[in-house]
Amino acid sequence: MKRALVFPGQASQYVGMGQDIFDKHQSIKDMYAQASDILGFDVADVSFNGPLEALTETKVTQPALFVASTALFSLLPKSYEFSMTAGHSLGEFSALFAAGVLSFEDALAIVKVRAEGMQTAGENQTGTMAAILNMSREDVLRVCKHASLRGIVQPANYNSPGQIVISGETVAVHYAMEIAKNLGARKALALNVSGAFHSPLMAAAKEDLSAIIEKTKFNKARVPVVANVDAKPTSDPKKIKTNLIDQLQSPVLWEDTVQYMVNDGVDEIVEIGPGKVLQGLVKRISRDMATGGIANQEQLEALS
Repeated sequence: MKRALVFPGQASQYVGMGQDIFDKHQSIKDMYAQASDILGFDVADVSFNGPLEALTETKVTQPALFVASTALFSLLPKSYEFSMTAGHSLGEFSALFAAGVLSFEDALAIVKVRAEGMQTAGENQTGTMAAILNMSREDVLRVCKHASLRGIVQPANYNSPGQIVISGETVAVHYAMEIAKNLGARKALALNVSGAFHSPLMAAAKEDLSAIIEKTKFNKARVPVVANVDAKPTSDPKKIKTNLIDQLQSPVLWEDTVQYMVNDGVDEIVEIGPGKVLQGLVKRISRDMATGGIANQEQLEALS
């Protein structure tokens, strides 16, 4: 069986995530302690106890999700084989850890800089995001082009057929929502986000992110990582660094990523981390694909 592992991004977090494996495994307690030292805040406390408002802050959400996902991955049996990895936005860092490209400490240090930079960029240049439902890629691109007369707006996440997220300046995004509805989109939903992620409004976060990525050692991937920016597999450290920097302001090609896996003969896609968001998207992209999820101790025990 050919298996791919995928890792969730922002919006999969919930208060209590990871607590069951933390309580049961000393190795996970050690991971959380190490993470708290790197981050400068108690990531276990905010992950397990909230409040949700604190956990939803980008500078907290991203590292907390990374730690939760990589902790689960670290508990997989050694016999659990996989042929490739991918992650949605922030999840790409978990995917790189799973593929042996980055150590836990190095990946988390980069995630910290990325999360803080994205939160600051969102605070300094207010933007927003919206989900456009039941509209083709071509039509969404046309909508964004037209709405660009009012400001920056572009596709940010190609999540699945008929679910595309756009991102940009608030006025332009709201105008794009109006146009989309007038052109027959089933829904155009404003998202509760702290910034215009995966758009040029994240430019301010690029310098610090580039600096830490460039100085960090990236290993050759043990299995290919399918990148968000081009939905192509790569094991090359140089290319992976470029992809991560570009990802900040580029659309996440999730539909294309899953389609690549389908075309490459993957039999099962397993989501490692909190929630079931990616499993739902995979089923919308490929109804016949076998999916699974490992989000807690119970699901880990079911593997053995």
